[in-house]
Amino acid sequence: MTLAAAAAFSVRAAGIIEEEAARRGKQSNGSSQGLYQSDEDHLTDDCSVPSEDEAHDMTSNKNDASDEMESSCSFQRHVSHVLTNDEVTALLKQKNKYKWEMPAVDIPKSKWVGTGNSYRDIMHCNKKPFYLKGSKVDSSTMDAYIMHALSHVHRTRDVVIKNDTKLRNDANTDILDDNSYRDQGFTRPKVLFLLPLKSIARRVVKRLIQLSPLTQKDNAMGLFKKDFDESDDEEETENSSKPADFNLLFAGDVEDHFLFGIKYTKKSVKLYSNFYASDIIVASPLALKLKIDGGEDIKKKGCAKDSDSNFLSSIEIVVVDHADVISMQNWSHLHSVLEQLNQLPSKEHVANVMRIRPWYLDQRERYYRQTIILSSYLTPEMNALFNRSCSNYEGKVKLVTEFTGVLPKIQLEVRQVYEQFDASSVGESDDARFDCFCTRVCPKIQESDEGGVLLFVSSYFEYIRMSNFLKSQDASFCRIGEATSQPDISRARLWFFEGQKKILLYSERSHFFHRYKRRTSFGCLLLAREKRFLSGACKYAWRIIKSEVQCTFFSSGYS
Repeated sequence: MTLAAAAAFSVRAAGIIEEEAARRGKQSNGSSQGLYQSDEDHLTDDCSVPSEDEAHDMTSNKNDASDEMESSCSFQRHVSHVLTNDEVTALLKQKNKYKWEMPAVDIPKSKWVGTGNSYRDIMHCNKKPFYLKGSKVDSSTMDAYIMHALSHVHRTRDVVIKNDTKLRNDANTDILDDNSYRDQGFTRPKVLFLLPLKSIARRVVKRLIQLSPLTQKDNAMGLFKKDFDESDDEEETENSSKPADFNLLFAGDVEDHFLFGIKYTKKSVKLYSNFYASDIIVASPLALKLKIDGGEDIKKKGCAKDSDSNFLSSIEIVVVDHADVISMQNWSHLHSVLEQLNQLPSKEHVANVMRIRPWYLDQRERYYRQTIILSSYLTPEMNALFNRSCSNYEGKVKLVTEFTGVLPKIQLEVRQVYEQFDASSVGESDDARFDCFCTRVCPKIQESDEGGVLLFVSSYFEYIRMSNFLKSQDASFCRIGEATSQPDISRARLWFFEGQKKILLYSERSHFFHRYKRRTSFGCLLLAREKRFLSGACKYAWRIIKSEVQCTFFSSGYS
């Protein structure tokens, strides 16, 4: 995605960044001023006569001021709106019918569909990640949501500081008589970044610090570099037998357990700050799920010693980047984390309860939370998460793409058979697929004397279900899943390649994390779902005698 496409995504289509991205982009490139500017920064010499260059600068400043005002109005309108009971009832009954659409810039055969105004929930599932097309492809999208998060954090902080100053100057002010002083949540953290791997978190945090126009940010990476590796994780490994996207994605630290806070002050940014003193939380779904459950004490510098999750009670922006990679880990962790957000805290963590915004006290904060989901492809789980866990009162916006299919990418001379089974609904499709395999496919495999059958399944639950069924049928099979140990993997591959086992049960998640190089003794391929792995799976099943290979795909009308 180009920078123009990111602008269309962030400003015109979604409305989340509006003109803030351009304004802060100019600041980070050509200005040394911080996000907090005093009134003296805007003072000019009334007696001086502006030159031609100065007149041009004044015009640019006026445009920036106009952009600033528009973005500020969007922020104030969003946080100041008070939902009525009728509006809440309407949000609970909404069926997510999109009312408008517009073409997506620089994204072929795609369009944005949505409803509502700015600060909407966003799902962009056609993002080109760095590990597929190069490290610079998704930088504009990443810059967009980082600058949007920085804008929200500092605007929230500016309002609090301004009101603090007013109250210090006038000690007799009655807060209850003026709703403008109700400017806080239960806790300080306002932004949550959910990322799958440490290497990706390193890229995001490194870019976040670069885009922060603060004077004291050089020392912020000290402990972070030790925990997240200083090596360059964007270079592809040379002479590797693995695919290029695998080398780029797994080149850095692939640990999926990290959780830390980022605190912004007027002149500095601090990493590993206490959760309740942080503005931004960066975490993996796994680490945050463990923190919520209290199953593990996160022993990091500055982290809270207790295992409570009250610091998530006032999150107003959630960014789920690389949701496609998270789907290959444990999607239920992400779902559990989003369900735990914006809950009523069990302890008091603010100095003045009277300054809490009314929609926090009414327990309607989830209707104000903006959720941004970014992925390179779309799955039913992502759709369900977006429809059920994202309820922003401003509305939603979603990218809809007409895909051309993956068949042209399968360049091998492989016989492909597509069989369709009947399913009454989306919820019944998994059971219908399994019944089709048990009644129509498995008996033929058992009766045949030929082996080399690769069963490529898309989910862990399907993998376990298929394994239990093959055991009950006394089938000759071996299996490779994401939890299989390396000795068992080597043993299973050897048995299958030498023909000692007729069937190899192979999970999509295992293929994603290992990408084993093809061997020349596979016979046929069965059961696959995700389009990006179909061509790779066909290559994995390729034999020297190409005419003997048959790839069979099972799908329903809901696939």
